[in-house]
Amino acid sequence: MKKVKIQTMLGDIVVRLYDETPIHRDNFVKLVEEGYYDGTLFHRVIKDFMIQGGDPDSKGAPAGKMLGVGGPDYTLEAEIKEGLFHKRGALAAARQGDEVNPERRSSGSQFYIVWGQVYNEGQLRQFSKQLKMQHAQAIFNQLASEHRDEIMQMRRNRDRAGLQELQDRLAAEAQKQAADYAGLTEEQQKTYSTVGGTPHLDGQYTVFGEVEDGLDVVEMIQNTATGRGDRPVDDIEMRISIVE
Repeated sequence: MKKVKIQTMLGDIVVRLYDETPIHRDNFVKLVEEGYYDGTLFHRVIKDFMIQGGDPDSKGAPAGKMLGVGGPDYTLEAEIKEGLFHKRGALAAARQGDEVNPERRSSGSQFYIVWGQVYNEGQLRQFSKQLKMQHAQAIFNQLASEHRDEIMQMRRNRDRAGLQELQDRLAAEAQKQAADYAGLTEEQQKTYSTVGGTPHLDGQYTVFGEVEDGLDVVEMIQNTATGRGDRPVDDIEMRISIVE
């Protein structure tokens, strides 16, 4: 089990990295050992949501510079695992959106720590419904990719009837495969109604660790004043080291 310490001017945050996500764990440890994160900033902070860092372009960045697109020359295979979710204090990998990144591959270096909110029963029911829809859509997208050549041929032939029939068939198959998906588990519902977090991100991003100590520091950071691009007005620099 690997732990890292994120040192900031507001205090230290100790994070445990999950063994269930070895690609992300090992990559994070490698970057920490290289000193990759030292001098970088928490460059994007949104109150009641999360704090984000890991952009190498944030080192010594002048005030007002837009940040958030930097990283190494690689991305990581998604490790979105059932049971690892966006509770308060979760460490997760940032990534580009589905429209350009349908495989949901993670940034090679950028990460965020969840703060989120506490939700009531009605809100959690809505989130569960949303997750079910996202799950069915993901299955549909996968099925569509498997029929890509057939779809392209129909488009070239302007076979609208055939295209509609195939789309309806794939949609029905996606709904069938997604029928047993329950959305939020009992554990998720209990956690989000007591501890808090960001349930709408579940299943979308890789969660690969959690804060074991220093959640009060995360709270201070997420409460900091921000300006353009959600960048803190006063820079919050970090150094990260391996604890064990």
